[in-house]
Amino acid sequence: MDKFVIKGGRRLTGSVVISGAKNAAVAILPAVILSDEPCIIENVPDISDVNISLRILREMGAVVENLGKDVYKIDPTGIDKVCVPYETARKMRASYYFLGALLGKFNKARVSMPGGCPLGDRPIDQHLKAFSALGAEYTLSQGMIDLKADQLRGNQIFFDVVTVGATMNAMLAAVKAEGLTVIENAAKEPHIVDLANFLNSMGANIMGAGTDVIKIRGVQHLHGTSYSVIPDQIEAGTFMIAAAATGGDVMIENITPKHLESITKKLEKIGVNIEQYDDSMRVWVDGPLVKANVKTTPHPGFPTDMQPQIAALLTLAEGTSIVTEGVWEQRFRYVDELRRMGADITVNGKVALIEGTGSLMGAPVKACDLRAGAALIIAGLAANGITEIEDIYHIERGYDCMEGKLRGLGADIEKISVPDKMAESKNARAAV
Repeated sequence: MDKFVIKGGRRLTGSVVISGAKNAAVAILPAVILSDEPCIIENVPDISDVNISLRILREMGAVVENLGKDVYKIDPTGIDKVCVPYETARKMRASYYFLGALLGKFNKARVSMPGGCPLGDRPIDQHLKAFSALGAEYTLSQGMIDLKADQLRGNQIFFDVVTVGATMNAMLAAVKAEGLTVIENAAKEPHIVDLANFLNSMGANIMGAGTDVIKIRGVQHLHGTSYSVIPDQIEAGTFMIAAAATGGDVMIENITPKHLESITKKLEKIGVNIEQYDDSMRVWVDGPLVKANVKTTPHPGFPTDMQPQIAALLTLAEGTSIVTEGVWEQRFRYVDELRRMGADITVNGKVALIEGTGSLMGAPVKACDLRAGAALIIAGLAANGITEIEDIYHIERGYDCMEGKLRGLGADIEKISVPDKMAESKNARAAV
């Protein structure tokens, strides 16, 4: 079992290079299945969710070659299975993108229900609604989703709620469907545009990605391509807030500033200085942080994946801040851990009231999900004393070498292995 040990109080300075976007990569990798030829994918982040996706592709018969630090060549022509291995797929939520890709390629698919972070109810009804509209039948049994279609045909798809996952899955299933598919009330996140751009680079005909109406005219074949994943806006936002929380001065490189607009505007209101360039930005603090109200909404609003991080920052600001969660009902599970560090936070339903204390104290804490873990790292960097963060496997699902990048900015953070007491206890009982 691994954990992070952070000695807080060090100001972050220097530059950091942002990796490829997790939320784009975990959809683009399954999308390679739709190609009739090998593809080369660049700027692939080294995170556990990506490694699981690559393992699934290999287990299904694809040839996966690592051509460099963040470059993979994937040949999907040998895929001869439409069932994603249960034990592998259940470890991450994004495994459901294999449903759309396999259905689009083979007219059938079998994948386990998604896993991932425990952020509350994550229904797949909108995914199934999209697949049904395209002509697929589905069954749910013993944690598995089975899809089957004689022929996928384009259709009108209207989502009852804005949903990133279902929008992307509908795109994957529709690119080779006969005729025209129109997706209404579509999500607009940057990774949806990235998936559309990737599919179009293979010969798909997708229009309107990034708006609430996406039109897809089906094609018979998709060819190989070389493509680079967009930079990760959430990783960039996390480092922006880490710089602010430590009173630092950090140049954040390999970013798309437009993708960070909602985060940038909110941080500037809090008192953070930000200077933007073509593909980088400087973030620094030279005065007090002040209170702010934050509400998470679908893109282009403030992202839910940045809510725990900005809440950690607001514990250091002057005054009373209000954070309202508009996407996931269990996003505030991290609050108890911040309270261990001296934060004054009261939660009532989807609203958190944060009384800025100006300082935090190091403490032993646990990451309960990916972004909660990022918030605890930020808190630990700013806190007085030592913070130990357990269950960091959540963090490693979405951040590429987080501790190494932070050390490069001057942070005192190390990853250490500690005995798993539960496993030791089981082994001891087995020996008896």
